[in-house]
Formats: sequence, structure tokens, C-alpha cells
Amino acid sequence: MTSTTRSPIRRAALTAVTATAALLLTACGGDGESASSSPASSPSASAAVSGGEHNAQDVTFAQGMIPHHRQALQMAELAADRASSAQVKDLAARIEKAQDPEIEKMTGWLKAWGEDVPAEGAAADDSMPGMDHGSGGMAGMMDDARMKTLEKASGAAFDSAFLALMVEHHEGAVAMAGTERDKGRYPAAKDTAGDIVTGQTAEIAEMKGLLAGKS
Repeated sequence: MTSTTRSPIRRAALTAVTATAALLLTACGGDGESASSSPASSPSASAAVSGGEHNAQDVTFAQGMIPHHRQALQMAELAADRASSAQVKDLAARIEKAQDPEIEKMTGWLKAWGEDVPAEGAAADDSMPGMDHGSGGMAGMMDDARMKTLEKASGAAFDSAFLALMVEHHEGAVAMAGTERDKGRYPAAKDTAGDIVTGQTAEIAEMKGLLAGKS
């Protein structure tokens, strides 16, 4: 009888202990979930996910550089069947390879920021906010007349015209990128601006060498 009486008591005690342990584990688990979810909702975490804060200069840079790059691509595409120099064709191909991905990158920023993306086919001399350099448009951009002159050229005449116009175009891009490096805030935009300054400055030197008859 004694063993029979003790068994239910022991079972009840074990059940109580098990229930208490389960409650403690549940409470701990709840605290752990709160701690792990807290950083994701914090302002610093949100900033990290979005890539950092941006300012008006970052928007101006992207909205100006997209059409600027698009025109450079139009000029580079002409070289495929108009240039006579293998060096000019190679340079044009490198310009396309570098600038097309940058257009996609900057387009993504503007969409993420809820800002307007410049329309395809915008006039070459259209002004963008903050990009007026006294000529009614962005630095280095070719107007329709100069673009048509380049389109009509071929052979050695095209090579010379392309190099001269692209030097001017690159110099405008370098100036715009320099402003972004100085006044922008968005880290990725400032990094891209730095790449533009470095890459296009080197290409300017290369093109001036070709114009001077140097390889």
C-alpha cells in the first residue's frame, strides 16, 4: 500500500517540476526572440540595409550622370562601323563596358529614393538641376548639331572628331563627379564618382595622346 500511495505523489511532483521548467524555457525563448529582432527594427540597421543616407547632391549627380553616360554610349556605338583606328574602337568598347553598368546602378538608386529617372532619349543639351555650367546644359554634353556631324564622319576624320569630342565629354563627367565626391553623402555614389574621376582622367590622357599621334 505504501508504494502504491507514493507513486501518484511522485508523479504529481514530477509533473509540477516539468511544467515549471517549460514555463521558464518559454519565458527565456521569448526574451531571446525580442533581443534578436530588436536590431533589425533599429534606425541604424535600416540605414545599413538601404546603403546609407543620401542628400540632394546625390540625386543631382545620378540624374545628371545618367543622360551624360547615355550620350557617351551613343558616341561609342558609332565607332564600331565608322572608326578606322583599332585603338579608337578599343577605347569605345571600354567606354561602353564601363558606363552601361553605371547607368543601371544609378537608375536603381533613384528608384529606391523615389526620385525621377531621366527619360530615355532626353535631348543632349537638356539642363538638369545643379548642372548648369553657363552653356544651357551639362558640362561636356554635345548638342544635336555636333552629334550629327560626328554621325556623318567616317575613317580618319571620325577618329579625330570622336577623340576630340570625347575628351570634352569626359572632362565634363570628371567635373560632375568631383562635385559629388566633395558634396555628396551616399557612400556608393561617392565611390562611383571616384571611379569616374580615376577612369576617365586616364582615358582623357590616352585620347590626347592619340590625338597627338602617340600610342
